[in-house]
This record gives sequence, structure tokens and C-alpha cells, in this order.
Amino acid sequence: MSEESEEVFSGKSFKNLLEDIYNNSKKKEAQIQILITELKPMIKNIGDAIIIVPLIKDYMEIAVKNDEALIKMAAIVQKAQSRVSSGGSDGLLLTEQEKRQLMEEVEKVGESVEVRK
Repeated sequence: MSEESEEVFSGKSFKNLLEDIYNNSKKKEAQIQILITELKPMIKNIGDAIIIVPLIKDYMEIAVKNDEALIKMAAIVQKAQSRVSSGGSDGLLLTEQEKRQLMEEVEKVGESVEVRK
């Protein structure tokens, strides 16, 4: 079994994680463009802009935080995989500290998704 297809956590391989990062980024880009396109006609004066622009900013910040969390997760997994492939591990993919880090990042992503709903 290759390192890319080895399961990192329930139903997710490193390859899946990287695909999620890429797909989320592309999807977010399209969603932001649609949001801006839909909100642009609503801005008739500076007062409207003061209300609408922060909403767009908040949406973009949440999306960036989600991407950052996924990228951190990928870095942790990649580090562990390189350690295993170089023979520097006793066969475990992740150390306990890396598992904790990974779970913290998963929880952050979950919290961000809940905030978006």
C-alpha cells in the first residue's frame, strides 16, 4: 500500500486530504465570486457598502481558516509519512503528539463548518 493511499483517519487517505484542499479552494473561489456578483447590485451607496462588505470579508476569513486547517493536517501527515518511509519510526504512522495536533485541526475544521451553517 502506498503512503498516498494509506488511511490517515476514518475513510481519508493523504491523497484524499490533498484533493479536499484543492477542491475546497476551487469551490470557495467560485462561491465568493457568486456572492460578490449577487451582492454588487445591492450596493447603492456608501451605507450599503458598510453593511455588505464586512459580510463578504467574514465569509472569506472563514474559508481561509478552513483551508489553513486542512493544510496543517496535510503537513502533519506528510511529516509522519516521510519519517516512516525513512525508517525513523517504529512502524507507527503518527506520534501521540501528532495525533493530538491532527485531531485539534479536525475539530477546528468542524467548528468552522458549523459556524457557516
